[in-house]
Amino acid sequence: MKVTRGTGVALWRQIQERLESEIAGGELRPGSRCPTEHALAARFAVNRHTVRRAIAAMEEKGLLRVEQGRGTFVRERLIAYPVRKRTRFSENMAQQSRSPGGRLVHAATVSCNTATADALRLVPGAPVILVRTLGEVDGQPVSLADHFFTAARFPGIADVYRETHSVSRSLERYGVADYFRKVTRVTARMPERSEARHLQQPPNRPLMVTESINVDANGHPVEYGIARFAGDRVQLVFEP
Repeated sequence: MKVTRGTGVALWRQIQERLESEIAGGELRPGSRCPTEHALAARFAVNRHTVRRAIAAMEEKGLLRVEQGRGTFVRERLIAYPVRKRTRFSENMAQQSRSPGGRLVHAATVSCNTATADALRLVPGAPVILVRTLGEVDGQPVSLADHFFTAARFPGIADVYRETHSVSRSLERYGVADYFRKVTRVTARMPERSEARHLQQPPNRPLMVTESINVDANGHPVEYGIARFAGDRVQLVFEP
């Protein structure tokens, strides 16, 4: 449908309103690629400069994101991820009426480095089980997490996670009925190539990285985690 000239409303503004209406109506879904400037110019019978101005206005409003070399995308609705004493991925998402998912990306028994040893109260070099998972919300990847468990206390936990798709349910198999967040540290950095690929984001978009320690009811560490969150899809909300 073309725009109407002579109405007193700028052509780029009419295009903006039309595209915003399509986003609100679900015709353009969050995360989807928008038509090219050339295609939009042909659709509305205007020049590309007019289309470019409409896109710029929508980008300023946070409705679109323009990725150099990839195109223009409808910005995803930001996911609030509460960090509290009991931090659970599936529970957090379910409380927001979102559909959580998780799958195993990699698992191995490795020798722990100094940071992992300090977190789990082990001697450097002691065996730990690494379980790398990809967390998804509504079918879209949002986090890539490395979970480290003491091999002696949780033998075979990678196989249990492969069955349960849940850290909480996996720990329950080993008698850990509940666990609590002791500490969370947050930094930001650019992603490595494999991280960007797993999270389906361009390599020039930053990640939020959390380093956390979870302990059981007796205060003993049960898991040391390093999670990489897609920075423009997730906001961390710290709650007491």
